[in-house]
Amino acid sequence: MTTLFVADLHLDPERPAITELFGRFLDSEARNADALYILGDLFEAWVGDDDPSEAGSFVAEKLRSLTASGVPAYFIHGNRDFLLGAEYATCSGMTLLDEPVVVDLHGTPTVILHGDLLCTDDLAYQQFRAQTRDPRWQAQFLAQPLEARLAFATQARAASKARYGELVSAGTAEVVGDVAKDSVDALFATSGVRRMIHGHTHRPAIHDEGHGNTRIVLGDWYEQGSVLRVNADRVELASL
Repeated sequence: MTTLFVADLHLDPERPAITELFGRFLDSEARNADALYILGDLFEAWVGDDDPSEAGSFVAEKLRSLTASGVPAYFIHGNRDFLLGAEYATCSGMTLLDEPVVVDLHGTPTVILHGDLLCTDDLAYQQFRAQTRDPRWQAQFLAQPLEARLAFATQARAASKARYGELVSAGTAEVVGDVAKDSVDALFATSGVRRMIHGHTHRPAIHDEGHGNTRIVLGDWYEQGSVLRVNADRVELASL
């Protein structure tokens, strides 16, 4: 059996073909998997489980069908969908996981996470992350009308794009937007494992981190699908 990992799909009404591609993936390859792990940023934005987006309803139906067939689906929050809650998880059949978490993949303990926790050189983002992951902030935000929350998400995306443009102009985007080596080493040390899987950076690769440690970075779904296949004999990072 093969365990599948995906991340950074950023499903959005503006890119319906990618949503449809993910639906076909859930109906085909995922049906034969041992399990499916979604490591964050399933959606481009998520402002609460009452968000009436067509993509959300479509994905929930497809995931519910997958899990009903006997394939478990696990979800770790990303920086775009950290407000995805228990209500949506229940209706889609997903199990929410805290991060980082160590899972046994066919005999190999592996630490998995979205990946933004490792980007510690981006101080501004880490401050924003700490604020928005605070349960009090989330409760206050979710208490606002849906229209206000959607407007906030639009403004946040625009600010993110503007800031990335500034980093590119300054020549610091590659460093600030990637994981910090000391944070990666620290997580390997605290988790006590030799393999790590994450997304977030949109830089798919399999890295030798030294000391017998391997870090696997998942690809995004902006132009095409990306999946990591893991079984007892091999690890394959592939495009769909």
